[in-house]
Amino acid sequence: MHHFDVETLTAGRWRNGGGATREIVSAPVGDEEFGWRASIADIDRDGPFSAFPGIDRTLTLLSGAGVRLTAPGAFDRLLARAGEPFAFSGDLALAAELPGGACRVLNIMVRRGRSTARVERVTGPVAPPAGHAGVLYVLDGRWQAGTAGRVLASGQGLWWDADEPAPGGAVVPLAPDAVALWADVTPLG
Repeated sequence: MHHFDVETLTAGRWRNGGGATREIVSAPVGDEEFGWRASIADIDRDGPFSAFPGIDRTLTLLSGAGVRLTAPGAFDRLLARAGEPFAFSGDLALAAELPGGACRVLNIMVRRGRSTARVERVTGPVAPPAGHAGVLYVLDGRWQAGTAGRVLASGQGLWWDADEPAPGGAVVPLAPDAVALWADVTPLG
């Protein structure tokens, strides 16, 4: 498992100036055409989102008053509750509106036909299946990786790739108020 802390990830500005992205992982590492990618995006202002043809995306609000995503003829969706994932096709040209100011989201992208992703809010132990990739991001409370692993706090997490050994043991909450996001990336074929 690979550990990360959002605040130590390098932020890269968007070409349109509307936000910044902190990449957690782009796998396979070093490959220009990712099979799956996880990042944290800070959205600073209203504006367009880049289209990603052939990619399926899941955005989950982490903090802020929310973001309204609009794809003409497809959907108009307000992400207003932290920890509630929203999946959509990256082929769509989207517009984002920030009704209450800047916000932060978790962005999971998978190449269609190579992987699928399921993102869910969890409050209990997570045992990643062997052969799957994924990310666990702590929203609240403290979590521990395995019985003697690192303790993770809000804004920290773990990622692993499908070709790595399954993480040893479960990632478990250490308090009743602990909440995390788990992105399970399942390879196809």
